Amino acid sequence: MTVPLQAEALDISFKLVPAILVFLMMASFLVIGYVFKVADTEGMWVAGRGIGNIENGMAIGANWMSAASYLGLAGLVALSGFYGLAFIVGWTTGYFVLLIFLAAQMRRFGKYTAPDFVGDRFNSPTARALGAFTTLLIAYVYSVGQARGMGLVGQYVFGLDIIPMIVVMMTITVGYLALSGMLGATKNMAVQYVILIIAFLAGVYVVGFSQGYSTILPQIEYGALISELGRQFSAPFRASSYYIWVATAFSLIFGTCGLPHVLVRFYTVENERTARWSCVWGLFFILLLYWAAPAMAAFGVDLFGKVTGTDAYAAQGGMSGAEGDVIVVLAAQFANLPTWFVGLVAAGAMAAAIATTAGLFITASSAVAHDIYTELINPDATQRQQVLIGRATIVAIGALVTVTAFNPPALIGELVAYAFSLAGTVLFPMFFLGLWWENTNREGALAGMTVGLLLWIGSVVNSVLPNYIGALGAAAGESGALIPIYAQYVPPIGAALVGTPLVFLVTIAVSLVTEEPPMETKRMVRQCHSPEPMGQQQSAEDIVSESGGSGGTPADD
Repeated sequence: MTVPLQAEALDISFKLVPAILVFLMMASFLVIGYVFKVADTEGMWVAGRGIGNIENGMAIGANWMSAASYLGLAGLVALSGFYGLAFIVGWTTGYFVLLIFLAAQMRRFGKYTAPDFVGDRFNSPTARALGAFTTLLIAYVYSVGQARGMGLVGQYVFGLDIIPMIVVMMTITVGYLALSGMLGATKNMAVQYVILIIAFLAGVYVVGFSQGYSTILPQIEYGALISELGRQFSAPFRASSYYIWVATAFSLIFGTCGLPHVLVRFYTVENERTARWSCVWGLFFILLLYWAAPAMAAFGVDLFGKVTGTDAYAAQGGMSGAEGDVIVVLAAQFANLPTWFVGLVAAGAMAAAIATTAGLFITASSAVAHDIYTELINPDATQRQQVLIGRATIVAIGALVTVTAFNPPALIGELVAYAFSLAGTVLFPMFFLGLWWENTNREGALAGMTVGLLLWIGSVVNSVLPNYIGALGAAAGESGALIPIYAQYVPPIGAALVGTPLVFLVTIAVSLVTEEPPMETKRMVRQCHSPEPMGQQQSAEDIVSESGGSGGTPADD
């Protein structure tokens, strides 16, 4: 199904004050990027490993709360009813797994990127290449939703068609990222978090109070609307299955723990203690928005029905997918709030989309420049060459994402969930087993990642591509999938429910029947759990080497 681009109920016209707000916000991002511009790889990829826990927690919050959270989460609840709660459960619970099992351990391992971890832990340039390819796929799929969100909000503020708005907003975003790298992106993320959380909470409180829905705690008081809107929230869910709810929540939980742009945040801090507290602060900052998102969805659905005179439930001919994606802005608009205030709410969505795009593009650029170009193609590459390749990657992936966002295959939140499903299926098992089972070896990792990639790509070819390729669409017929039973149990949005356990089993089984990894690798894994503190620039490999090991573990396949 192709989602309509235009949100018909949105007031698409040029608005001076909101335009000034958005212009000043974008200009400040460019200035911050310029002030903190980098010329070396340490600043480009991991911000010099000098970010504090609260600042990194804010960066985690901004990096995490994309257009899918700011716009898409309320939109999913509005359009999908109780099914949308799977996204809140999944996107929150994953941080507890991160906090307990991965944050400190990843920091102690001490590399630059997620593919860096995979390549060095499993002593395999092939595993590094698979990790880099997966990282690029995740960044691409995830960013399409952000570009769409920027375009929809740009429509409201500037009154232009969505396509030129996507082009303009993505051009500005790519420009500041290519200049600033991770250091400038992190500083910007802290600013972006402040903007987006103030804008979102202001919208929830003012809409709730002005319309008589709530007084001092809309996050709880919106429950009074559920009795009136019960059918609109339950009817979409009745059309789904409990399996898809569980599969979606599972994929989002473990996808959170496999996202490269989330895990790299733990490489930017001074030590493992800071990594843990960054995770705690990040979860707190995320909670502030997630707790309020269902309230904004309920307010928006009720106001949509009152203003348009139609049932918001899309199956009854009401709210379109595009309108669901901007329900946060629509709620403020339908509440007859001042235009400048609606513009503030819209600007928050823009900040959320840009912050996440920044993290995704930086991880994509590091995957190409560091993990593919430097580690696999040109080991003698200078820092200047690496930074140039990284910047070129940001421009290239930005262009690809921009074009795809003109006609996306799903709602913003669903697009992002595809990326989570991929991360949970392919990368999370490698991170978990790589850090917690020292006998996980190269052969096991390669087998597991290959199975995971094939399973996820198969789900996309089976269920998504028939909407775009005529021959596949004809073969799929009315079911919309080439193999309906595969689409039912391995949907792109929830493929990890089958894929993650399967990848764990394959990786463990192959590791057990093949040769154990080198002792130096086992020592690195043990060092990731050591209570001894590490230096700011130290890695587990450094400590193993200094303590009498034979040095780093070479790539050997």
